[in-house]
Amino acid sequence: MHVEIVSSSSTIYSGEVRQVRVPGTKGSFAVLFNHAPIISSLEKGKIKITEVGGQTLYFEIEGGIIRVKDNVVSIMVEIKEI
Repeated sequence: MHVEIVSSSSTIYSGEVRQVRVPGTKGSFAVLFNHAPIISSLEKGKIKITEVGGQTLYFEIEGGIIRVKDNVVSIMVEIKEI
């Protein structure tokens, strides 16, 4: 499935993944291939991505929104500016 993580200023990540785990406001949850369509709010925490090749990546966020539909995961996030 394809995942794209964007902030107000840039695309943070775009690629093909096996799984993405996000910090939902009602608890952490994972999205896998053929996940049911969903829109959910996200709270401060880490997004964990497992890429198709097996590499694991983490992204620290301040909050955001996730949308899952037809194996496309769009995540709009707030990130702490340094």
